[in-house]
Amino acid sequence: MRLLSRFTREDYDSQEDFENHYRLNIPENFNFARDVVDEYARIAPMQRAMLYVNDAGEEKTFTFLDIRQGSIRAANALLKLGIRPGDPVLLMLKRRYEYWMIALGLMRIGAIQIPATHQLQKKDIVYRIQASSAKMVICVGEDETCAHVSGAAAECPDLIGAACLGGRREGFIDFDAEMAAASLDEPNYPSPEGIMLMYFTSGTTGFPKMVAHDFNYPLGHTITGAFWHNLDDTSLHLTVADTGWAKCGWGKFYGQWVAGACLFVYDFDRFRADRMLSMLAKYRVTSFCAPPTVFRFLIKEDFSKYDLSALRWGNVAGEPLNPEVYSQFYKATGVKLREGFGQTEGTPFLLTTKWMEPHPGSVGVPSPHYRIRLLDEDGRDVEAGEEGEICVDLSQGKPAGLLMGYYRDPEHTAEAFAGGVYHTGDMAWRDEDGYYWFIGRADDVIKSSGYRIGPFEVESALLEHPAVLECAIIGVPDPDRGQVVKASVLLAKGYTPSDELRKELQNHVKKVTAPYKYPRILEFVDELPRTFSGKLQRKKLREENAKR
Repeated sequence: MRLLSRFTREDYDSQEDFENHYRLNIPENFNFARDVVDEYARIAPMQRAMLYVNDAGEEKTFTFLDIRQGSIRAANALLKLGIRPGDPVLLMLKRRYEYWMIALGLMRIGAIQIPATHQLQKKDIVYRIQASSAKMVICVGEDETCAHVSGAAAECPDLIGAACLGGRREGFIDFDAEMAAASLDEPNYPSPEGIMLMYFTSGTTGFPKMVAHDFNYPLGHTITGAFWHNLDDTSLHLTVADTGWAKCGWGKFYGQWVAGACLFVYDFDRFRADRMLSMLAKYRVTSFCAPPTVFRFLIKEDFSKYDLSALRWGNVAGEPLNPEVYSQFYKATGVKLREGFGQTEGTPFLLTTKWMEPHPGSVGVPSPHYRIRLLDEDGRDVEAGEEGEICVDLSQGKPAGLLMGYYRDPEHTAEAFAGGVYHTGDMAWRDEDGYYWFIGRADDVIKSSGYRIGPFEVESALLEHPAVLECAIIGVPDPDRGQVVKASVLLAKGYTPSDELRKELQNHVKKVTAPYKYPRILEFVDELPRTFSGKLQRKKLREENAKR
């Protein structure tokens, strides 16, 4: 944690001390590449910054000095190719280690990085290029990805060019060669007043919007790395995320390097629970963060085959954690999973810190970096036990890490910041102990016979049954009740759909939660609709149901 004390205290001794005294110090003209990466390269040049491995057996270790030099070469290569301050560049780089160097290179010259998943199709890429006015696309050199990028580039005449990693390809700039030939002369840092980063939202509630973040965004993740992931310069941290998503910025970049941790980057194409556990064991990973979906698959494995004695910390985010998953992972590893809540638009709004005892299923308490309020439909603060929308109070200014706005979308920006608060659109309630419990998106809440039912609580109940691997809950129209609860269930191995099993699952929900919440409609499915980032698309399920 050599640098942490430059931005905040690192010696908080209790949750109360943390909540009352946390303050973030933001240097003037802050630039993460210069003020964090370069500073580590100066004071601890041989400190390990990244351990990269892939399923092909490749293994590379990078120090902070390596990262600094690689990112300077990337910056100079980008300048040579015509990228200038303020130019957006689309990065489709999977989990390749070059992503970090290129992203830092863009920061050095004041250009805008737009991380994107390699799974995008041609039309998705065209949309992102045109919506952002991107000047370049840099992608992995794989046939399918390059074909989609090439097709999109042909429809975007304002694009300077398309580049790829992995050697020469017709129609693409060989970015590996450009970096290798680039100078190590440090480029001049531009003014950090503009946009540093843009994410396209995953589109769970509409067509993807562009979330714009400024150069102070990385410091908003100081809490993420140091106080949620509980990292220091002895940590080897793995977050399961593609670089195309905000979860990468949350879990394997900014806050982790502020804390001085080494990133463990496991580059894989297809997730396998046994391989993930093997990596955790072989490389002695100390801290692990993944969405609950990953943990649901992990707990199906035989943990006795893996030495996970080095693992001392676990976090979950991206979707609510079911208590059954928590308890099974804790039983197998002794690690208590600490949940948090946030969005692409910000850094953790709610989190479970090291001073807190996790309450399985709770997303924790408000981050002291934000002033969190739970508001009803009339904008009034709700009491404990009442549900409200999670909002960020802006009366004392916009905290570092919160979005600047939605790029080229003043209407949605105005809606999000209406009434002096930032509206997350997510619902929760607070218990008497101050812990927050996630309900769902405002438009996911089911209203049935006068009751308000959060889909997560029903999904949690279903997942306690051994037959259920995954499930999704939506409300569907009903002439008598307004809406009724419908469950789409993906069965675990060894179970087959039947009327008997359907009734068993319905009765199971009645027993473990309030009977009015049980799914009156339950169907067995082969898969559930998810976004590219893996988030469940309840909206798509509702749309599909409406067509029937």
